[in-house]
Amino acid sequence: MRLFDTHAHLTDERFDPDREALIASFPEKNVRLVMDIACDVREAGETMALLDRYPPIYAAVGMHPHIAAETELCHLDGIKAFAAHEKVMAIGEIGLDYHYDFAPRDVQKKWFALQLELAQELNLPVCLHIREAFADCMDILRAHKAKLKGVMHCYSGSLETAYLCMDMGLFIAFGGAITFENAKKLSAVAARVPLERIVLETDCPYLTPVPLRGRRNDPTLVVHTAEKLAALQDRSLEEVAEVTFQNGLRLFEMKDSLYSTENSAK
Repeated sequence: MRLFDTHAHLTDERFDPDREALIASFPEKNVRLVMDIACDVREAGETMALLDRYPPIYAAVGMHPHIAAETELCHLDGIKAFAAHEKVMAIGEIGLDYHYDFAPRDVQKKWFALQLELAQELNLPVCLHIREAFADCMDILRAHKAKLKGVMHCYSGSLETAYLCMDMGLFIAFGGAITFENAKKLSAVAARVPLERIVLETDCPYLTPVPLRGRRNDPTLVVHTAEKLAALQDRSLEEVAEVTFQNGLRLFEMKDSLYSTENSAK
């Protein structure tokens, strides 16, 4: 069995005590690939150090909407420079967050659009953080539809919006939230999104899945999300793991032959 955590934050300080041991445990937990997300290009050097040291780890680099008010054109240059690394596979996470509104909404929209344009210039997919901002998000995405590719990270919208996103070429990412007792609507959406358009993620150290709520999340726990999705779609865990793994490869345009192992079918 192969699992792909398409959205993690392994440079978070909560991993400082045991990061190396955790990453070493990935193979025995069937975690073959992890996409580490650098949400601030000014701190992306920490993620780049992981890429050079650990073969299973790849990266996305961008400026999160929470820090849109701090974002400058020079940061786009920094993203472009990091994107030249062979293991940087996407721009992100970028987008709009109207729940916290840490930055003015017009500023968020400006840098969201500019980073979309940069991703299209570089021919890279985007990892999208959209929270309580789907109307403005869809307007901006429609303006960039011609070359759009990427993923709706930590999806929280309706089934109808999910289909609109898929029609634009985006994948839908589900994480630990679909295991929560109070996530009935989200679980219903996850049950009906075609498996061929779903990727799995942890967003670790956040959003720890049931039954481990209250502890730090990490990529080895993505299996719990896979199990929940399998139950929701009445499929086997092995099918969900493999299809979402392949979807992750397609999303980030990675060659399957590089990630096959003798034990991949176990």
